[in-house]
Order: sequence, then C-alpha cells, then structure tokens
Amino acid sequence: MKKQFLAILLLLLLSGFNPPDNKAVWVVLQGSSLSVNGTTNINTFQCDINNYSLPDTLTLIKSVPKGQLLPMNGKLSLEIEAFDCHNRMMTADLRKTLKAKTYPMLIVKFISINSFPDFKNPTKISGLVDISLSGVNKRFEINYVFTGDEKQDVHLKGNQKIHFSDFNLVPPSKLGGVIKANDELLVEFKLHLKPIG
Repeated sequence: MKKQFLAILLLLLLSGFNPPDNKAVWVVLQGSSLSVNGTTNINTFQCDINNYSLPDTLTLIKSVPKGQLLPMNGKLSLEIEAFDCHNRMMTADLRKTLKAKTYPMLIVKFISINSFPDFKNPTKISGLVDISLSGVNKRFEINYVFTGDEKQDVHLKGNQKIHFSDFNLVPPSKLGGVIKANDELLVEFKLHLKPIG
C-alpha cells in the first residue's frame, strides 16, 4: 500500500499536474487517522483506525458567489475491520455491531465547507459530509480546524457527534445488558494533506 501511495504521488508531481487557480487539490498522506469515542454505563472507550494510507485526494473550490458554500470533493474509504478498540472483546463487538461482514467499509464523503481556510493561523470552519455506514447514508455538519506547516502541508482536524441509531444500529451490550454502550459517539479524524500543483 505504501508503494502504491508513493507511486501515485510521484506520478502526479512529475506529470506537472497544476490545478486551476480557483482549485486547491491535496493528497492524503500516511499517518492520517480516525477515532470513535464512546461511553458505556460503566466506563469510556476509544476505537481507532491509525495510519490511514490510501492515496485519496481532496479538491476544494476556493471562491464562489457570495452566500454559497465552497464545493469540496473527495472521500475516505475506511475498513471496519481496521478499527482497534484496544480491547479484543470490545473490538469484536464494535465490528459486529457495525455489520462489518456485510458492509465492510465506512465512507466519509466531503461535500462543502463554509469558507476557505487561512493556513497561517488555525482556522475554524464548518462543512458538510456524507457518512455511509452499515448500509445507511447520512449527512452531517462537521467542525474543522485547518492548519499549515513550514513544509506547506495541511493538517485538518474534524469532529462530530453521531449516534448508533442514526444508522439504524443498536449499541453493543454484554453480559445480558449489564454492560451497555450509550447511543452517542464522538467521531474525530485527523488528515495530513500535501498540496498538488
């Protein structure tokens, strides 16, 4: 997977790919991650997908007529089986709850954001995404923070509260319901992006 990622990135850079002035195009770098934080009636849990490394690209239109959202294009395709809850039983329960065998992928599709980021200062922005999970597709408003670094790479952090019930899922439980996960989850993702062009 690492070789495939490097080959695609190298091909884009060597081909002289240069997006139009009104477009920003970024490739997702290795080290990006997604985490799901939740609670049960007795404790908390965190399930992670670390080092997401598919060579996905995100495209953003920089300016549109006043009052319109900036269109964003791109998606993350995450394997449910890649979730690690740092507890074998909890990991198995989450994968089963999310119907990993029938619906093996969690898809996050980017739709729009409300303004173009200022990479010199951490910029708080909101945007729309479609999340597809367990055969159900729902649209959410996500809160983002964009930052830039000295290499001109972009770091995007996003978070949103969702519920198992949003996707017609029943929170996992154990021991005849003695231990039961609550419906609400906090989804957080961190993307490391390299501009193309």
